[in-house]
Amino acid sequence: MTVASEAPRLIVRTVALRDHHELLGHLPETAPLAWLHNGDGLVGWGEAARLDLPAENEPNGQRFDTAARWMSELAAAADVEDAVGLPGTGPVAFGGFTFDPRSPGSTLVVPRVVVGSRAGRVWLTTICDHPGSHPDALLSSVTSTRYIGPLTWSDGSLSAQGWGGAVAAAVRRIRAAELHKVVLARDIHAEAGGTIDVRTLLSRLARAYPNCYTFCVDGLVGATPELLLRRAGGDVTSLVLAGTRPRGSTSEEDERIAGDLLASAKETEEHRYAVESLRTALTPLTSSVRLPDHPELLRLSNVQHLASPASATLREGVSTFDVIAAMHPTAAVGGTPARVAMDVIRELEGMDRGRYAGPVGWLDTRGDGEWGIALRCAHVEGSRARLFAGCGIVAGSDPEAEIAEADSKFRAMRSALAD
Repeated sequence: MTVASEAPRLIVRTVALRDHHELLGHLPETAPLAWLHNGDGLVGWGEAARLDLPAENEPNGQRFDTAARWMSELAAAADVEDAVGLPGTGPVAFGGFTFDPRSPGSTLVVPRVVVGSRAGRVWLTTICDHPGSHPDALLSSVTSTRYIGPLTWSDGSLSAQGWGGAVAAAVRRIRAAELHKVVLARDIHAEAGGTIDVRTLLSRLARAYPNCYTFCVDGLVGATPELLLRRAGGDVTSLVLAGTRPRGSTSEEDERIAGDLLASAKETEEHRYAVESLRTALTPLTSSVRLPDHPELLRLSNVQHLASPASATLREGVSTFDVIAAMHPTAAVGGTPARVAMDVIRELEGMDRGRYAGPVGWLDTRGDGEWGIALRCAHVEGSRARLFAGCGIVAGSDPEAEIAEADSKFRAMRSALAD
């Protein structure tokens, strides 16, 4: 159900901890929330406040404005004692927004309990509705994680070959000058014999991809390499990823593949569209945008990407949700021009992406936070997992090569699900 934008009054306490255990070890099985990077981050559970946003018919919609207003009201009404004072202390909302504003499912959740870690400091935040109360029951409900067990796999909305046909159709439209680039995604389904323990997936993903951002919000779990934005005070940073190759089986093969990626006209064109998309989005909101002249390589365990780190200083009064609204969808997950690409995606993909490729992350009531793009992920509900992968399509794209690239992007979640 959709919650009205009036936020509740909350009693919030943040205290320092000496506990340096792994953050995931604090999580109960029920509805865990997480954002992890290189061992630091936030985990949360329970529900002190929640905002569920409806589908919208307008191209831009009001969902980010509604979210910003709700967070502002929550901050104004909260009674906060924060003995730590770092980004991620005090009230924190974990959030995920659908890729398409026409899709329902965008949500913000403020947990009752948060354990955070940053630069060697650890803290505990608890939230209650009444002075003197304490969520004791929520602090003692951790159980052991469970194996996933055997899985049955099935096609999603399109088979691999059917999706390859969609890629071919997109290439024809690009060559006909309807658009420059479109990102097409596909899904596959896994069915387990019992309820999937999301904590098991989080632990495996965080261990296998420490340099990615491992997340879980309202059943969407994954490890994305793509940082949409990090805000600290008035400064924001981002990371543009577009252009992908697999890793090589030897160091020599790896270097050859990397060289091919850096020299590829198709991949560098795709990356250039993504960089210019970010520059265009940030320029009206900032006093300066800083981007490198040429991309660098980002190497993960299964793939390597062309990457361009970006930084900017926000103008006075610009909210974090203003920036997210301006940046989403990036050319790396939508296409160019954005509106035309969105129409092509709706026509050719044959599915609702839900929160796949949408913004996912956290925000505190000071406006600090980290938001990624929900990639390399699955939506888990009970015994079922729906996995997603997408590829950037330009005039030089080959359907068989794009099918192979999508398969390589499925690998992260497939491995996390495999016992």
